[in-house]
Amino acid sequence: MRAIEIFQTTGPAEGLRLADRPDPEVNPYTGEPGVVIEVEAAGVAFPEVLQSWGKYQVQPDLPFVPGSEVSGTVRSAPAGSRLEPGQKVMSFCILGGWAEVAMAPDYMTFPLPDVFDFAEGAGFVTNYHTAWFGLVQRGRMVAGDWVLVHGAGGGLGIAAVQVAEAAGAHAIAVVSSDEKEAAARAAGASHVVRSDGAWKDEAKELSGGGVDIVFDTVGGDRFTDSLRSLREEGRVVVAGFAGGEIPTVKVHRLLHNNVEIIGAGWGAYMVPKPDAVRAAGAALEVLRESGPLTPPIGGRFAMEDAGKALELIEGRGAVGKLVLEVGNGS
Repeated sequence: MRAIEIFQTTGPAEGLRLADRPDPEVNPYTGEPGVVIEVEAAGVAFPEVLQSWGKYQVQPDLPFVPGSEVSGTVRSAPAGSRLEPGQKVMSFCILGGWAEVAMAPDYMTFPLPDVFDFAEGAGFVTNYHTAWFGLVQRGRMVAGDWVLVHGAGGGLGIAAVQVAEAAGAHAIAVVSSDEKEAAARAAGASHVVRSDGAWKDEAKELSGGGVDIVFDTVGGDRFTDSLRSLREEGRVVVAGFAGGEIPTVKVHRLLHNNVEIIGAGWGAYMVPKPDAVRAAGAALEVLRESGPLTPPIGGRFAMEDAGKALELIEGRGAVGKLVLEVGNGS
């Protein structure tokens, strides 16, 4: 099969290559057999940027096939699986997704909704499960809450906006450009503010004194103002550091208004818990019925252009979800 390898940790421009590899016999992360998927599309995300530099917590020996998100057609499924050969699916395969064939855990693989194409399927599981986990399970979001979303023009930020709105909350999207503002509005954000403006004050005014939850995928120097944007007993949910800088905070600020900082490490928490993953999938299906949860595809790349996709994410130029078109039906 054809696959993209990270063969040296020198970044997206130099560290990737197209290679021929044998079809996987086990999942490269779990070491166990699973659902064999003929891949049509594979998601591209910030963790792969970090892997290309050797800076991610999941960093196999070189060379390895990155890619944690795929969609395609089931070639085979383990005994007892609810999935069948020929079925269209979307999956979090953890590793090995940037290939024509991937092996994924059965419980991390879901039927592809009829309204999704393969590219949308490749952009769903990681981002929407992470958004649901961060907002609902960790952030305790309920209908009527005000939710401020940083990085709301990217794949995860848009997922957070859509999950919040579908659950009856009010999403305030923080974006950095006209293009990203358009994407956030198209995703259904109640309000949009600009990261280079007085977003903290605008968010407090819109929400009537402070937001209930900040969903932060960016980190960096805006973190203190995120705390200041909260109402009493508000929460900052930390879901990533796409800005490149991990912020520090003087903990006495948590005493002001009795606020919380909450980590939302979806993969570390959910991967070992099959029942929790299935429950999250069921909850997202319910939300999909009450509001559109559809990944906006911001770029489709050929496999050999995977490095260009990573460079776009690294430069914070991506709008929506980027995918690799692996098969013919993407």
